[in-house]
Amino acid sequence: MANQLDLEEQEQLDQLKHFWSRYGNLITGLLLVVLMGVAAWNGYHYWQRSQATQAAAMFDEMSKSVAAGDTAMAQRTFSDMKERYGAASYTHQAGLALAKLSMDKGELDVAKTALQWVADKSGDEGYVAIARLRLAAIYVDAKDYGQAAAVLDSVKAEGFAALVLDRRGDVFMMQDKRAQALSAYLSAYQKLDERSQYRRVVLVKLNALGAEPDAADKAKLTQEVK
Repeated sequence: MANQLDLEEQEQLDQLKHFWSRYGNLITGLLLVVLMGVAAWNGYHYWQRSQATQAAAMFDEMSKSVAAGDTAMAQRTFSDMKERYGAASYTHQAGLALAKLSMDKGELDVAKTALQWVADKSGDEGYVAIARLRLAAIYVDAKDYGQAAAVLDSVKAEGFAALVLDRRGDVFMMQDKRAQALSAYLSAYQKLDERSQYRRVVLVKLNALGAEPDAADKAKLTQEVK
């Protein structure tokens, strides 16, 4: 019995040796690829966390410059952030903050450059939409209505559709195209949530054009009930 077991064990061992000699290199290679992939994944996430932490520290310095109204220092910090942490969300926020400060101070070229960078480089559709809406506002103030309309057309985020329509209405109003403005404002009003404070702003614009969308809705509902 002992000899039979020894023979079976030896046969299994021989089969294992044969299998390993045939597939051992392949298995080792696959394990190495998997381990390298896991190491790379962990390394990448560590790098991302490190980048985010350093970008956050620079954004804190940027916020202090903005609060102090120091455009020059804010520009330098933003420039450093773009160079070192261009993909970080803090850098995109810094671009928007610099643009707002620059717009408040009338430094529109600085604001346009910062907003265009965010619009071109950010992977967050929210930041992109905000940048383009503010960029369109600058063009409207400059009476460059064609460029403003082109920028608004480039905003694709559905969550900002109502704001785009409202801004488009502003462009039409500046051109004294009241019918088109009314249509844009009405579409914006209908897209906005009833609880939205901004809906009231759009309503004021509609009222100024002689439109009462809520009254029209009530009249339609009354007619349907009858």
